[in-house]
Amino acid sequence: MKRYLAVDIGASSGRHIVAWLENGKIQTREVYRFPNGATERNGHLCWDAGALEEHVIAGLRAAHDQGLDPVSVGIDTWGVDFALLDGAGKLLGDMVAYRDSRTDGMDTLLEKTMSFADMYRLCGIAKQPFNTVYQLMAVLREHPEYRGEAKDFLLMPEYLSYCLTGKRAHEWTDISTTSLGNAQTRAFSKEVIRAADLPEGWFETPIVQPGTRLGRLLPEVARRVGFDAEVILPATHDTGSAYMAVPARDEHAAFLSSGTWSLLGTELRMPVTDERALRSGFTNEGGYDGTIRFLKNIMGMWMLQCIHRETGKAHSFADMADMAAASDYPAWVDAADNRFLAPASMMEEVRAALREQGAPEPQTLADVLRAVTVGLAVCYRDAIREMSEITGKTFTSVNIVGGGSQNVVLNQLTADMTGLPVYAGPTEGTALGNLAAQMIADGAFADLPAFRAALPASFDIVPYNPKKG
Repeated sequence: MKRYLAVDIGASSGRHIVAWLENGKIQTREVYRFPNGATERNGHLCWDAGALEEHVIAGLRAAHDQGLDPVSVGIDTWGVDFALLDGAGKLLGDMVAYRDSRTDGMDTLLEKTMSFADMYRLCGIAKQPFNTVYQLMAVLREHPEYRGEAKDFLLMPEYLSYCLTGKRAHEWTDISTTSLGNAQTRAFSKEVIRAADLPEGWFETPIVQPGTRLGRLLPEVARRVGFDAEVILPATHDTGSAYMAVPARDEHAAFLSSGTWSLLGTELRMPVTDERALRSGFTNEGGYDGTIRFLKNIMGMWMLQCIHRETGKAHSFADMADMAAASDYPAWVDAADNRFLAPASMMEEVRAALREQGAPEPQTLADVLRAVTVGLAVCYRDAIREMSEITGKTFTSVNIVGGGSQNVVLNQLTADMTGLPVYAGPTEGTALGNLAAQMIADGAFADLPAFRAALPASFDIVPYNPKKG
């Protein structure tokens, strides 16, 4: 029996999930889980690159120890963050996290040489302070010596795959998030690279499509984990993988990858980079099989995760959802506002936003949770309306995958707000999409539609119908 291993790493945790086919159903087992998070280092918010490498190895070893050696391994993570490599292929400097403030003002600096409208027409990526182009500009301002010392850069999942194989490649779904890739040609945009004054030598590593076989484990890695396997580049951007695991019933489904971020969108064959899309804040990210993920970034479970930490984890997420449902607080916040990206206190930032819009002061934690939960559902509703106007699609359902699909209160509010049926699940959508790319590459499934068709029989998918009246 062939097995496949997905290494799915998020901003707060990572997991290794093994999958196989049994009696026509996809079976999965989590073999390893580990915490993740950014911490202060040298004045910046940074990821622990060494710890991530060791966790990847430890999870592969755990699969072996449980008798589940895979034929292939794939790694996905969040987008935009990167490693710089020196001439010997070693990590140069810290791996700074996207929520760090070092990019402040970089958008204004770039617009002195290229307007954002021109960059959007080329790359199709909405403006976010953490876009890779701004991060690369920021690192060169702080470390001008890197202009000569750094010879290459790899995005996070590309770097971790390189650590396993010693081979480098950029994968399009992740590169598409950087504002450095041309959405039409699927190649690096020389115009943006030159406008940002970035070393052109950093952009010579080839860009490949998801499903590409990168190479086998290095001999020393194989010895440590107890087996050899092929490393396949899935849709390495986690949302790219998550969208692959949406069991969409037709092309009129709205997709929602619900985790730390809420990424609400649809699949298109071509990017939309006109003025309406730019003004509405939609982004065009690469998807599997040449598709475009036309979507909007919304803060998502991050806001609830922050409140969970700030309250000492006194309530489970399910209890927090029930508290939001029980509150009759009448106002909500805009969950797409960048003010919630990295506030000192999420609770206080929510309260401040409500005060600024003239809303009554929340009296309880439940009121704050209500303001956030309803705010998310309103953002989903508004994004679907905008997306319909821009694409001409009439959406017939909302399909939610990821950890956020377990929030039954938000799922029902989303159905009520949008007036559309909501289908929640699978929960481990990102890992499943990662596995899909591997299984298709190996011939276990003929194509992505065949994989998606197997999902309803393999995993629980819970329907929510909008309430009438």
